[in-house]
Amino acid sequence: MRPVARRTKIIATIGPASQDVDTLEAMMLAGMDVARLALAHTPIDEALARHQRIREVAEKVGCNVGTLIDLPGSKVRIGRVHRDGIALEAGDTVTLVAGNDESTAERIHVEYAHLVDDCHVGDEIVLGGSVVVAVQSVESDEVIGRVVSGGMLSGRAGCHIPFGTAEYRPMSADDRIALDAFIEAGVDMVALSVNAGRDLRQLGVEPHPRGPMVIAKVETMASVENLPSIIEDAAGIMVARGGLGREVAMEDLPHVQKQVIRDCIAGGLPVITSTQMLDSMVSAQAPTRAEATDIANAVFDGTSAVMLSAETAIGDHPALVVETMARIAERSDDQFDHQEWAERVAELRMAGGEHSEAAITDAMTIAAARASEELHVRALLCISSTGFTVRSMARFRPSAKILGFSNEPATVRQLSSSWGVTPIYFTSNNTEYEERVRIAVNQAKREGHVATGDLIGVVAGIASSARATDTFRMLRVP
Repeated sequence: MRPVARRTKIIATIGPASQDVDTLEAMMLAGMDVARLALAHTPIDEALARHQRIREVAEKVGCNVGTLIDLPGSKVRIGRVHRDGIALEAGDTVTLVAGNDESTAERIHVEYAHLVDDCHVGDEIVLGGSVVVAVQSVESDEVIGRVVSGGMLSGRAGCHIPFGTAEYRPMSADDRIALDAFIEAGVDMVALSVNAGRDLRQLGVEPHPRGPMVIAKVETMASVENLPSIIEDAAGIMVARGGLGREVAMEDLPHVQKQVIRDCIAGGLPVITSTQMLDSMVSAQAPTRAEATDIANAVFDGTSAVMLSAETAIGDHPALVVETMARIAERSDDQFDHQEWAERVAELRMAGGEHSEAAITDAMTIAAARASEELHVRALLCISSTGFTVRSMARFRPSAKILGFSNEPATVRQLSSSWGVTPIYFTSNNTEYEERVRIAVNQAKREGHVATGDLIGVVAGIASSARATDTFRMLRVP
């Protein structure tokens, strides 16, 4: 089998280390498919300026780069730290106080009014997902702790208090203000931590592509238990292993990760695997062997995209990190068992004689996946205004390249998070199916994706009365 181009997408967080034009350009050329803005760590005006800069640089270099905002939600966080971050080492003594003033290495403010009441001697408080502070004493208005596991803290890092009683709420008033501002700016995707599908409805956004794709962050056991309802309401899933790792036993976390990825891919949703993928490269110039294996295993599990956080937001060499992840993911993609995966997903999706729109889509895309493997087609052309058909096809992970054609610029950018998809904008407004196919094939040929004589498959939904992928055909490129 010939080597394949990288199919697994890369999401990189943009922060102080990566916000300048030259670094953004280098990251895009190195393989960044989606740029993430973590609003918990970035003032809204600064984040909006970064978003505009990302768009300008992407247009300059001719890259299709989606944008994703990650809303802070209800997580307890520390007061903002200096833009250079703070480094805590094992053995350091720190004081934790309730409030939202600026945090330092000696005194960390925690935006949680019940901090003193809910902390007890011996508790271990986790900051930023990796820094662990053991409580040594609880005073009238502060908590004294000793760092038992060090690391870097940046922005408004999350804070996990073992016996905290903070009330869960998916969105805050500040989240709403930020969301409205970014919708006005045309953001492509928005991520929100949820416990159930109903939490996503609080966003109140228009369905994509008129509105942003809604990515549900799965980082609690409640969200794992309510996964079917989340799949029903979300447009994509982020497996946030940092949060899950605090609620799931360490030995169970890999299996929960695999289950969430499998169920969501079977449902046609792109899945992002996040947290500490290349954490050592915040400062180092090469990953550990364990990190390389972690990325490969995420690819073998079927993840659509892998995400970089601190590595590119505050790390020493953001573009090198993206390039490294791209190399590992591409090599792993080359070893991926496409046929076995497609058979597994097909088995999960067999509708048992139903005639629903979902069953029709399943039948067409299963047929396309099988035919593409048996006949070794050059490419699968998926034509879709919303991206539904493209994502439905991508869940089978075919070895043929997937060309996702849409006449909606927002859809083209949103498809940047979907596994194996080359998003292509085409200007056909013709409602006639044959004419749209002709234009798409000619454009694919003109741009070098296919050549005369290639056997290709064409997948589309042409029934205007139903949201289903209802047509599959094979043809030779003229």
